[in-house]
Amino acid sequence: MARQLDEQIAGRFRVGQRLRVLDVGMGQGTQALRLARLGHQVTGVERNATMIAAAREALAGEPEGIRERVRLVQGDGRDTGVHFLPGSFDVVLCHGVLMYVEEPDPLVAGLARMLAPGGLLSLLVRNGDALAMRPGLSGDWAGALAAFDTTAYSNRLGLDVRADRLSALTATLAGIAAPLHAWYGVRVFTDTAADGARTPDDLETLLAVEERAGRTDPYRGVAALLHLCGVRG
Repeated sequence: MARQLDEQIAGRFRVGQRLRVLDVGMGQGTQALRLARLGHQVTGVERNATMIAAAREALAGEPEGIRERVRLVQGDGRDTGVHFLPGSFDVVLCHGVLMYVEEPDPLVAGLARMLAPGGLLSLLVRNGDALAMRPGLSGDWAGALAAFDTTAYSNRLGLDVRADRLSALTATLAGIAAPLHAWYGVRVFTDTAADGARTPDDLETLLAVEERAGRTDPYRGVAALLHLCGVRG
């Protein structure tokens, strides 16, 4: 996903431009820190106290120049309008958040308002068109059959969450003046890998396969996750 994001940034902004990035639901700050290391000014928003503490700890271990480029805000991603002015950012990330939001459209609309004209909105969501893949490949036939007709599922943490269909999010992005520009699949072949599995010796080959599949039909359509990139008009 990081490679996909970098591809979209490189295609929209001039080389060397220091971007204003908002990472909503940043978790432990993996993407926020990565982008700060690349020279961008990053604001991370996270409501989970444990996660934001982990992000602060990771940030404390960075050089001063990188620390100065990161601002951490403990808060809800649905309240971006409280913290920031419209058009304040060039790139807005919302990765792995929508599945926990019962009504995602207001959140996505609020994120789009944070973008300057021509800005990039990056969403990572559970693929509602492929929910039967994981139980099907695991031999859970009853679970696979039930998954065809729903966007609700239980994640690996045992939480009841929701998925998004590509067609619905495409319509949402068009309606908030940040139409879909590109989309990718994420975790096409590796979704059923066990948590904590040993890193394979041929990791670079694995990543190359996943990257290729994530941009190629029909593979990307059955990925566990979808990475959607909208552009603010």
